[in-house]
Amino acid sequence: MTSYERPSAPGSVGAPGSSGALGVDGRDTDGHDAVVLAGGAARRLGGADKPGVHVGGRALLDRVLAACSGAAVTVVVAEPRPTARPVEWAREDPPGAGPLAALDAGLRHTTAAYVVVLSADLPFLDGGTVGRLLTALQEVGTEGVLLTDSGGRDQPLVAAYRSAALRRELAALRTEHGELTGLPLRRLTAALELTRITDPVASFDCDTWDDIAAARARIREHGHVLDEWITAVKDELGIDLDVDISILLDLARDAAHGVARPAAPLTTFLVGYAAAQAKGGPEAVAEAARKATALALRWAAEAEADDATAPPPTAPSGTSTETGTGSGTSTGTNSGTGPGPGTAAPEARPDAG
Repeated sequence: MTSYERPSAPGSVGAPGSSGALGVDGRDTDGHDAVVLAGGAARRLGGADKPGVHVGGRALLDRVLAACSGAAVTVVVAEPRPTARPVEWAREDPPGAGPLAALDAGLRHTTAAYVVVLSADLPFLDGGTVGRLLTALQEVGTEGVLLTDSGGRDQPLVAAYRSAALRRELAALRTEHGELTGLPLRRLTAALELTRITDPVASFDCDTWDDIAAARARIREHGHVLDEWITAVKDELGIDLDVDISILLDLARDAAHGVARPAAPLTTFLVGYAAAQAKGGPEAVAEAARKATALALRWAAEAEADDATAPPPTAPSGTSTETGTGSGTSTGTNSGTGPGPGTAAPEARPDAG
């Protein structure tokens, strides 16, 4: 089991599963492919279909595919299955021949100079981490950049490599051993010049049911649940759009307080619809939200102004609002001829003549 540590602070909005081809410093990392190994036996899960296990309402494989969605080509080495994003499929020969054989099979479908190599059981991997790996690979000039966990253990299936280096060493191993079947990944990584980045969250993988339970518990934490939910909804609906949800939450608050509570979800829906009609991106959502927020604030200001200038309410004709003896019907204790103590006066009908 890869060691898991809770992050010291929640991730940025939309980080889990976010896509894009820019590294964390904004540097262009286009021109890379991705190979996802998803054909393991999952013995520690009792032979369960691990890539299909759901965490946060999404299959583990779909979560990884969302994280590497910036790749020009994404190859999944496994038997084909439905996925949230289009991929190419490959299979090692023979099936079950091990990770090196699977990597070799997937690499044959790629052409880019850089390749991201991932396992299919990484629930917390996101596009930002993939971008960070690729940016580091370009900057440091080594043959690969991989994550390590908090214990310093290499995670070669959460890494970015130079494709030429992988092909060179795979060919050398095949020449030395005759085939790649059964060879461990460390035979490959030991021959590469690597840079290591420690990330105990993104490198967390799900090998056991305890790991699955830990991943599910984390995404339900207060600091993560909203980001995870928004990401899951976007993935389910096929929406690849990252927006500042704080704008929408502020709009919902203003609409709820200044207009009426049901106005909050209806207004945010209309903002999204307007942005879609305009065929815009995050900027269109922000502009529509700005206009709707301004309207909600004007609406609330008018209501406050009306409340401040309205005359005090008057009692209906013939009804006394004071306790004691009145000239008409009293709402309190009456010592006169009205209803007896504790008896409420009947309400005046609006159509009474």
